[in-house]
Amino acid sequence: MSIRKIHHVAYRCKDARETVNWYRTHLGMNFVLAIAEDQVPSTHAPDPYMHVFLDAGGGNVLAFFEIPNSPPMGRDGNTPEWVQHLALEVESVEELDAARVRLQAAGIEVLGPTDHTLFKSIYFFDPNGHRVELAANTATPEMFQRLDAVKEEMLEEWSRTRRAPKHAAWMHEREFAAA
Repeated sequence: MSIRKIHHVAYRCKDARETVNWYRTHLGMNFVLAIAEDQVPSTHAPDPYMHVFLDAGGGNVLAFFEIPNSPPMGRDGNTPEWVQHLALEVESVEELDAARVRLQAAGIEVLGPTDHTLFKSIYFFDPNGHRVELAANTATPEMFQRLDAVKEEMLEEWSRTRRAPKHAAWMHEREFAAA
């Protein structure tokens, strides 16, 4: 088997129309498809829903389900809110900064930019409480080669110790952090 790409990623939303409009307005995504059913096709459960699909660029699709007969949305209280998020790539650091300014002007609280050495990013929440990250790549091919060379060792060490391996400590050194 060979996976070609992610067909779509689906999240729950509080209000399908509000969600579509928010992603159109603030992230420039096109609304590409809506499916509504009274019965879940996979389980045959009688549970009406609206399933909306947005173009996330490059053949990627972001989808949401509004499921009005379910209890109110919540989040996993055992997982920090910074862990589960949707990261979307933008073209450049300049575009990232312009997005930050636009989001803040619209009253959306933005964290960042954060420099991850390989990319810079900003973070904010959509109207459903989902954390969204916009990222602009800044890595060089050499950086990726260095990380590729140690990935197996890092995973093995982490599996044994559950402590952060230092194989990529160079990412936080002055020469790369300033670049």
